[in-house]
Amino acid sequence: MVMPLLMMAAGGTGGHMFPAQALAEAMLALGWRVKLSTDLRGARYVGGFPEAVEVVQVDSGTFARGGALAKLAVPGRIAGGALSAVLAMRRDRPDVVVGFGGYPAIPAMTAATLLRVPRMIHEQNGVLGRVNKVFARRVDVIACGTWPTVLPEGVQGSHVGNPVRQAILDRAGAPYIPPGDYPMSVLVVGGSQGARILSDVVPAGIAALPEHLRRNIRVFQQARAEDVDRVDAFYAARGIAADIRTFFDDMPTRLAEAQLVIARSGASTIADLCVIGRPAVLVPFAAAAADHQTANARQMVDAGAAILMPESKFNAESLAEHMETVLTHPSGALQMSRAALSCGTPDATARLVALVEQLAGRTQ
Repeated sequence: MVMPLLMMAAGGTGGHMFPAQALAEAMLALGWRVKLSTDLRGARYVGGFPEAVEVVQVDSGTFARGGALAKLAVPGRIAGGALSAVLAMRRDRPDVVVGFGGYPAIPAMTAATLLRVPRMIHEQNGVLGRVNKVFARRVDVIACGTWPTVLPEGVQGSHVGNPVRQAILDRAGAPYIPPGDYPMSVLVVGGSQGARILSDVVPAGIAALPEHLRRNIRVFQQARAEDVDRVDAFYAARGIAADIRTFFDDMPTRLAEAQLVIARSGASTIADLCVIGRPAVLVPFAAAAADHQTANARQMVDAGAAILMPESKFNAESLAEHMETVLTHPSGALQMSRAALSCGTPDATARLVALVEQLAGRTQ
C-alpha cells in the first residue's frame, strides 16, 4: 500500500512553523509521509520537526525586506520557486497540500493550485496574512486558528484552533502554582524573533516592583541577540535573578512553571498559553498587519485571562502596577489561569488532521 503524502508549505517565523510541526507529528503517527516546503529562512525553525519529515527548500522572497534591487528580484525568485515546486509535485504528487502562511509558502501553494491538488490554508491569526489572503479563494478549505477570523466576503472558514506541538500538549492543564511569598517565575516572550520593546520596558518594570515582590522573582526572558548582554547586565546590577536567551528550547517547561507571562500576542504564543493555562500581560505588536495581534489577544482578555497593554501605554510604571496586581492576589491569578484554559483548543491538531483526511478522501 502506497503511503499518502502531505505537503506542508510554511516559513518565515515560528508562528507559521509551530502549527506545521504539530500537524506533521500527527500525520506521521497515522502513517503518512510528510514533506515541508520552505526557504532558507524558514529552515531555521525545523530543528524540532520529526526526522521523518523531508524538508524541501525552495526559492521565494518577500517585499517586506531589502532594498529596491532586492524587491525587484522577488517576482523572479517566486516564479522560479513555483516552477521548481510544480516539477517536484509532478514527480511525487501530494495527496493534500496545506499552507500555513509566510512568503516561503507561495511556491508550493502556487504549484498545488496549478496542478489542482487538494489544498487548504491554515490561518493562525484573527486576520488573514498577506499570503493566505492571496490563496483564500483558491483553496478547498480555510482552517482558522483564531475565531472569529476576518475573511473575504463570500469565503467560509472552518474553526479548528491553532495546533500546538506535542511538547506543549504534554503539559496541557499543568497545575498552576499561584503567586506567594516564595520564588516566582516570570516568563517574558517576544515571539520567535524576540521583541525590542520588551527588552526596553520589562526590566525597568520589574525593577520598579516593591522590594518584597522583587526579591522573589526569577525572570526568564527572551531577547534579540543584540539585546541579551544589556538586559542581563540591567538585572544583574539590581540583584534580580534572570536567565536571558534568544530562544528557549524548553519553552513548555518555562510556561508550565510560570506564575505570570509577559508576551507578544502572536497566535502560537496565545495557543500555548491557553493549552497550558497561564495568566498573561499581552503587548500586541503595533505594526502587525491589520492589527492582528490585538485580534489574537481578544479572547483571553475578554475571558479575564490576560491584561492587554497596547504599545502606546506600555511603560515601566504601568507594567509594574499590573504585575503587582496579579502577583499579590493568588486567588485572582488562579482564576486567570483557569480562564486561559477555557480559551484553549487542545484538540486543534485532531481537527486539522480530520480536514486533511477529508480532503484526501480517506474518511468514511
